[in-house]
Amino acid sequence: MTTATRAYVSRLAGMPVFDPNGDRVGKVRDVVVALRVDSAPPRVLGLVVEVAARRRIFVPMGRVTAVDPGAVVLASGTLNLKRFEQRAGETLVLGELLDRSVRIAESDRPAQVVDAAIEQTRTGDWVLSRLAVQEPGRLGRRGQLHQLNWDEVVGLTLPQSGQGAETLIATYRELNAADVAHALQDLPLKRRHEVAEALDDERLADVLGELPETEQITILGMLEESRAADVLEEMDPDDAADLLAELSNVDRNRLLELMEPDEAEPVRQLLQYSEDTAGGMMTSEPVILTPDATIAEALARVRQPELTPALATQVYVCRPPSATPTGRYLGLAHIQRLLREPPSTLVSGVLDDMEPLRPETPLGEVTRYFATYNLVAAPVVDAQGRLVGAVSVDDVLDHLLPEDWRERSRRG
Repeated sequence: MTTATRAYVSRLAGMPVFDPNGDRVGKVRDVVVALRVDSAPPRVLGLVVEVAARRRIFVPMGRVTAVDPGAVVLASGTLNLKRFEQRAGETLVLGELLDRSVRIAESDRPAQVVDAAIEQTRTGDWVLSRLAVQEPGRLGRRGQLHQLNWDEVVGLTLPQSGQGAETLIATYRELNAADVAHALQDLPLKRRHEVAEALDDERLADVLGELPETEQITILGMLEESRAADVLEEMDPDDAADLLAELSNVDRNRLLELMEPDEAEPVRQLLQYSEDTAGGMMTSEPVILTPDATIAEALARVRQPELTPALATQVYVCRPPSATPTGRYLGLAHIQRLLREPPSTLVSGVLDDMEPLRPETPLGEVTRYFATYNLVAAPVVDAQGRLVGAVSVDDVLDHLLPEDWRERSRRG
């Protein structure tokens, strides 16, 4: 196996890290460098490595014995598991250098940093030696790409505002929303704002749902009010209601007014319930069918990619109207039963008529209900016999865990 003496940081991101025995330790999440006041290349201090329970730790570069194609190898399996905290004078290459606006020294043309290479010197130290920068494109085309030495680029040692985030977001593309949320919390506040601004509404909505409430409020407060309303529309109604419940009445009502009426209405309904009841935990958008729907139609509905696995395990049959609150609730059908029946069979012929939850059912009873019937989702029906939503097991767990469980998980 060939050991590399130069590696591009975008390729290092997500690369597995192994100890000398070949046991996997974690994966690379970023590279920490120390910028210098002159034109000398920044010294590489170490790697940010994500280990078990999404804990991010610092591994000094002196502990790295090899950067092989597809893997980083350490000199020892003994690690300091203290959570990584960025210090003054330290810069994260992925988190802070990518997307920075610079100028090419020779031509004085503007460009943007899209990648950076670290290189091992003859003394064994590692430095950030080269940059890949791209000039602005014209008419929708990409500009010219340059591979330059560190001292051939101007503008990285000065404080900068208005930094983009496209390249950094590209490194997040394959991560799920929970992992992006963890990465976002490890960025400086200014950079966090830039990334949140650059994410599209749907992606940002998914990421917000995985953040602690205090972080959700901070990021939402950074956005223009109209953009914040758009993001809330993309969130699941129960997540949007939980977030809005933490805001002042004035801010909550203003954002609800900015949302589209048909998107705001289910959120308003959920805000009526106490958060520790079935009504406060439920989503108002489960899979709802009318009695004349066939099993083929039901299976097509549960294949929709936006459904969570829990909500896709069953469908609810109700008299029209089919939007919550519906007409009279008739029962539910489990996907296992649907898969065993002919596709042309009516869903109303395979219903389970178990007693549904009420909106006012407290958390303790909801938990016992799920445990008794071995469920991953359950219907919530009001006193008039109308389906108003469904509680999924992930919502129950979210309320059973301590309020700061996401932050505790990040800290390990």
